[in-house]
Amino acid sequence: MKSYNLKGRFANKKGTVAVSVPVILFKEDNAQIVFCPALDLSGSGSTIAEAQESFAATVEAYLDYTTNKGTLWTDLKKLGWTINKKKPAIPPPMAELLESNDEFSRIFETHPYKKFDTGVNLPAYA
Repeated sequence: MKSYNLKGRFANKKGTVAVSVPVILFKEDNAQIVFCPALDLSGSGSTIAEAQESFAATVEAYLDYTTNKGTLWTDLKKLGWTINKKKPAIPPPMAELLESNDEFSRIFETHPYKKFDTGVNLPAYA
């Protein structure tokens, strides 16, 4: 299985915490899709590089928006993350994501895909 690394850095005034999240790459309707079930976010493009850039922009917009609104940690908890002020946030296990996310289950069952982990820098828990 080929692995892809997505590098990116999100920082705000409160600092950052690095976490690793599972990401899958698959093709649908002639588009490359990068999907992160732990964040329920995706990016797409006609090439893998375009999909990765789109995904990075989506994650940055999501983190910026939820941080500014003060809803990031509530949103991550709703997505099944374990939040602890003294430790980095932990995304839900893949098995849990397959049970709770119908779209991810559909992708997993119907598309050839490549899975890899990528780093995401979350704002520090305040």
